[in-house]
Order: sequence, then structure tokens, then C-alpha cells
Amino acid sequence: MAKEKDIKKKDVKKTNTKKKEKNNKPKEKFLVGVKKEMKLVIWPTAKEILKYTLATIIFCIILVAFFEVLNLVMAYVKGLFN
Repeated sequence: MAKEKDIKKKDVKKTNTKKKEKNNKPKEKFLVGVKKEMKLVIWPTAKEILKYTLATIIFCIILVAFFEVLNLVMAYVKGLFN
């Protein structure tokens, strides 16, 4: 009886370690995949970053101006009816 319990305990320990090993493999595969994909990324140059930043700032300024003009027109129209 004692031998059977020892054998069962050993089997349980083996299966537990196998489960832990299997759980680590997908994580490792994922990280390897991420590393490969990051090597494929084409990073923008400093000149491109500057160009995109300026374009974004100019676009924001145009939007602010548009909504400010729209606000002034709406305030004027509202003032006509009061």
C-alpha cells in the first residue's frame, strides 16, 4: 500500500511539472514572435517625425480657428434674436 501511494505521489509531481513547462512555452513563443515583429518595424526618421508633428499642430490650429469662427457666428446670430 505504501508503495502505491509513493508511486501515485511521484506521478502527480511529474504531471505538475509538465503542466508548468507547457504553460511557459506559449509565453516564450509569444515573446520570440514579438521580437521578430519588432525587427520588421520600419521606424520613422527624425525628419519624418518633425514633418508629422508640424502637420498635426497645423491641423489642430485650423480646427481651433474653424470652431472659434463658428462660435462667433452662432453668438452673433443668437444676439440678433434676443
